[in-house]
Amino acid sequence: MPRISRLNRSEVSPELRSIYDRYLHQRGNVPYFFRTMAHRSQIFQTMIAHMEAVLSTGSLPTRLKELVVVRTSQLNCTGYCLASHTAICLRLGWTPEHLTALNSWKDSPLFSDAEKAAIHLAEAMTLHSHQYSDEEMARLRSFYSEGEVVELMAAIGLFNYFNRFNNLLRMEPTQPAGSEELAEAGVQPLIV
Repeated sequence: MPRISRLNRSEVSPELRSIYDRYLHQRGNVPYFFRTMAHRSQIFQTMIAHMEAVLSTGSLPTRLKELVVVRTSQLNCTGYCLASHTAICLRLGWTPEHLTALNSWKDSPLFSDAEKAAIHLAEAMTLHSHQYSDEEMARLRSFYSEGEVVELMAAIGLFNYFNRFNNLLRMEPTQPAGSEELAEAGVQPLIV
């Protein structure tokens, strides 16, 4: 039983329905987290805009940002975000071996030095941000511009927020939308 109810498409304003419909088309569901945030329209709308800007704009590939999102979610033990963003990582070309190797990334030949610096940043920001040294920042900056560091930090910071929100609410992974909800949004269900 959810700790806070999740709003269905029929319960939200037309502005929010357009967000629901976009995610139904893209993912085949509206994440439970989004349905919970929809209790506060302005927070939900700005959260979506911020998340999309963080993950989809800038010069870094979304693929790398999603990798640090998964590492952040692993560290925070957030099954909800791991379920969703592991699937996204796999669609973006990371392998199950890559995602498993995040637990021992320092010794893994699967990651480049630049990717390792980004993964290390995710760990530092999530676990001990006050202890990130000037030397560690210089190493990170040897791979990424200042703007790219901001992109990485925004993705990591955003998912530390999302992880904590979802952990406290004990959010379970989102299930695929039902055929009625898909039809209401004009989405044809996939027949397998």
